[in-house]
Amino acid sequence: MFDLKKKYPHQGRPFEARKKRRKWIFFSGSFLIGLFLLIYLFVLPSTPPPPPSGPPEPDPPATQEPQLHTIEGDVKERGTLFQSLSDKDIPLRWIDLIISKLKPYVNFKKVKGGTYRFITDVEGELVKFIYEASPTEVYEVEKNPQGYIAQRKKVPLETRLVKVIGEIHSSLFEAIDAAEEHDPLAIAFAEILAWEIDFYKDVQEGDRFKVVVEKIYKGDQFIQYGKIHAVEYQRGEKTIRGIEYKEGYYSDQGISLRKAFLKAPLRFNRISSKFSRARKHPILGGVRPHFGVDYAAPPGTPIWAVADGTVASCGWDHGFGNQVILRHLNGYMTCYGHLSGFGRGIRKGVRVRQQQIIGYVGSTGLSTGPHLDYRLVKDGHFRNPLKETFPTGFPIEKGEMEKFHERREEMLVWLQGESPYSKKIDEGKIELSW
Repeated sequence: MFDLKKKYPHQGRPFEARKKRRKWIFFSGSFLIGLFLLIYLFVLPSTPPPPPSGPPEPDPPATQEPQLHTIEGDVKERGTLFQSLSDKDIPLRWIDLIISKLKPYVNFKKVKGGTYRFITDVEGELVKFIYEASPTEVYEVEKNPQGYIAQRKKVPLETRLVKVIGEIHSSLFEAIDAAEEHDPLAIAFAEILAWEIDFYKDVQEGDRFKVVVEKIYKGDQFIQYGKIHAVEYQRGEKTIRGIEYKEGYYSDQGISLRKAFLKAPLRFNRISSKFSRARKHPILGGVRPHFGVDYAAPPGTPIWAVADGTVASCGWDHGFGNQVILRHLNGYMTCYGHLSGFGRGIRKGVRVRQQQIIGYVGSTGLSTGPHLDYRLVKDGHFRNPLKETFPTGFPIEKGEMEKFHERREEMLVWLQGESPYSKKIDEGKIELSW
């Protein structure tokens, strides 16, 4: 027989069975928790505790730049560096030191202006002195471990080859201004063509010109013009061109632009009256012949000889006032009247060179204002100097003609077109910089 009591020991006692299951669940959970703690404490790698919190470490102190004091000033054109520094209350000991250190480099008797910077530390000790006599002439006095030393600073310059284009509306000067260039370029351009064009009477509205010229810069600051490589002047169908070759200027055919006679006896000035065989005399009245050209100019304007020659007379000549007469080759004579004075060494019998100063514009004799009365005589007869045709210049030697042609072709490429442009000249090479 089966013992029903042993097979179902809790039959009839449900509370005891439920109690036993609870114990089993409790012991199982405790076992799992204990196992998890053992794995966490002994098997997994330990993590170091975080460092204790505290204030951050301070950054190392920054190096402070020494404080400097700068005094800036300029030297007046007729002043001295010593006086200018004194006017800025700079101590005499520093002035003496600066002058003594710069003396081997600077001729203070010829100083004409300039700017400077006087730099000291907080204790008033000189750190550096910079004197800029011109944009390209800079000197420094600076302190080093051995004391104070002076030197001339090398100023980096850049040269650009530039084509300038313009059109005449009233004068060459006005046209140069319109091209955003400066007066020295107008003067240099006119002097190259001085044997071809009288810029008082030949210039007409609508004339065009081109110049290929070097321009020198200090950074972006224009300093001065360099050599002119080529010029061109065009009126209608007529074109006058000059190509630089071995310090001279030549036509396309290799003929020198320099001739026996200049077109005008002085530099730019406005013309007051052109050649006329009959005009009303401004002082004597009535219609009287006037066989010359009057060039109005400020008193003291230099007058130069239009050609090589000999002084035939020099002195007072009634209505012409102070006058110089020159005798030239081929029966030519030139007369210069109303002068305020004569050039150095000008007297009868002295030989003169073309463009040599022979006198100065004045208003002596029968004259209503400062001007030059210029006259041309050929074989005893007055000639119109504005229309006279003079012999041409000399050609380039045959042995040089091939090289000149190469130079000419190079410049003709530059002169082509109606747009200005420039090229940077770098160590003998030309790099394009439109």
